[in-house]
Amino acid sequence: MTEFTKEEVDIRKKAIFDSMSPRRQSHIQKKGYAAWDPFSEPKDPIDIRKDKTKRTTQMLVREFLQTRIHEKYSNAYGSGVLEIALGIINEDDKYVGMFDFSCWYHDLLLKEGQKSS
Repeated sequence: MTEFTKEEVDIRKKAIFDSMSPRRQSHIQKKGYAAWDPFSEPKDPIDIRKDKTKRTTQMLVREFLQTRIHEKYSNAYGSGVLEIALGIINEDDKYVGMFDFSCWYHDLLLKEGQKSS
């Protein structure tokens, strides 16, 4: 990659600015021409978050719901599954706490004979 002098960068920046539509120029001027960097690297797309099993939230939800009888769950049920899956993958304390409590409660019911595995 070629390094340019400050003067060369300024000339190139002005050429890019001058070739833009007046509307776009106005937008840049509102934010500040001096702060504008037309040579900055493009931003990476948002990472697709995956859990420890390398599955996305959608993959986990779809896989889980396929283990359920479709007629037995409602839209609210599916919405809850999606919400907790997102929360767990994003490591949101609220959902991690809900998950930990659910696991603990399930184990308690098994231990006390209130539920069979």
